[in-house]
Amino acid sequence: MWPEWLREWANDVEWLHLVTVPLFTGVVGWLINWSGLYMLFFPLRFRGVRVPGLKELVSVLPRKLQEVPGLAQGGIGWQGIIPARAAKMGSIAVDKAIAKLGTPGEFYEQLEPEKIAAHIVETFRPEVPAMVEETMLREYPQLWADLPQPVRDLIVLRVQEQLPTIAHRVTSDIGTHIDQLLDPKLMVIEHFREDPEVVVRIFRDFGQRELNLMVAFGFVFGFLLGIPVGVLDSVVRQPWLLPVMGVVVGWATNLLGMWLIFSPATPRRVLGVTVHGLFPRRQAQAAEVYARIIADDVITLERIGDHLLTGPRGDATRYLITTALLPAVALAAGPYRGAVRVVLGPDRFDRISSSVAERAAERTLAPFQDHEFSQAQAERIRQLVARRTGELPPPDFVDMMRSAIKEDEWMLYAHGAIMGLAGGFLHLAIFGVG
Repeated sequence: MWPEWLREWANDVEWLHLVTVPLFTGVVGWLINWSGLYMLFFPLRFRGVRVPGLKELVSVLPRKLQEVPGLAQGGIGWQGIIPARAAKMGSIAVDKAIAKLGTPGEFYEQLEPEKIAAHIVETFRPEVPAMVEETMLREYPQLWADLPQPVRDLIVLRVQEQLPTIAHRVTSDIGTHIDQLLDPKLMVIEHFREDPEVVVRIFRDFGQRELNLMVAFGFVFGFLLGIPVGVLDSVVRQPWLLPVMGVVVGWATNLLGMWLIFSPATPRRVLGVTVHGLFPRRQAQAAEVYARIIADDVITLERIGDHLLTGPRGDATRYLITTALLPAVALAAGPYRGAVRVVLGPDRFDRISSSVAERAAERTLAPFQDHEFSQAQAERIRQLVARRTGELPPPDFVDMMRSAIKEDEWMLYAHGAIMGLAGGFLHLAIFGVG
């Protein structure tokens, strides 16, 4: 019934040796994927020892080696691949997705400038008396002391009365020039670099189930790949075979794991079975998680306000706000304006107006830092990002999610190969040559 060569092989083979090879490769495959995931995400910051001069030495090495976390920081240690590449993911995320999700103007409109203006008025109104008095006492203390109290009160009152007009003009002017004032790409890159945990959360908050499945499949892939290795070892019976095949199995296990998560981006029929990458098949759920993180942590009213005033174009924002405020401050004296201008002189009066406007400019966007108000406005950003992310073509979505690790996947494959080599030597040490 059985061929003669097969009966001879079955009688001659060491079955314990044959059975343990797939079990070993399965366990090694599980360990490879488990430790590979840890390497992807942790630690968030570099941990290791800085070596003086190493950074300069690394600069002459091949580019791939220069990018190894640890060496890239001029030390011996490790930083998770995704945290180490957080800024790069931020850049690609903007190019691949956020730029397609909405322009700066669209994001700003989602924050409802009319509500922002009303909030500026509500927050800013109580500060006007102190701001005017503080400015006048600093610039012209004697003059302010000599002005009759009714005149001082009237100036403050008229500034307060003009606040709605001022606030709407400020928010309208910001909206008109938002494309020049706001750089979402720089804002996202800086935030991802400063807080790499945000990038890790993007993966783990919606993909933990798939990542756990990848670890489990590490055992399955390793076990299945170990069957032909065990058979080949029982035939060849050479001490070098298991370590060499361990390298192949370890490399292939990580390769299959990455393929399982990301590929194919769109469903395909293979041998009558529909295959679809674990991440892209849940793009809708991923869009909700991604949108929540972007709206709560990245493109928030607080961070937009901070970027507008302290970012690289902060001077332009301050000039725009001051320009919007100047006419209101200059007119605040109302019927006393002409007399005050005569008493002070036109240059002196204009300097006071400019000084008050500049002081007001520093505080006008203070409501942007109101956390509760920012959270209330975040829901509209979340809805926009979720809708547009869900509409992204699947290849663009996969590109966005994979961007942080694509160029560094070779490190995961090398890690798998090294662990496979170690597994082969360990089996050889325990069971010897088949």
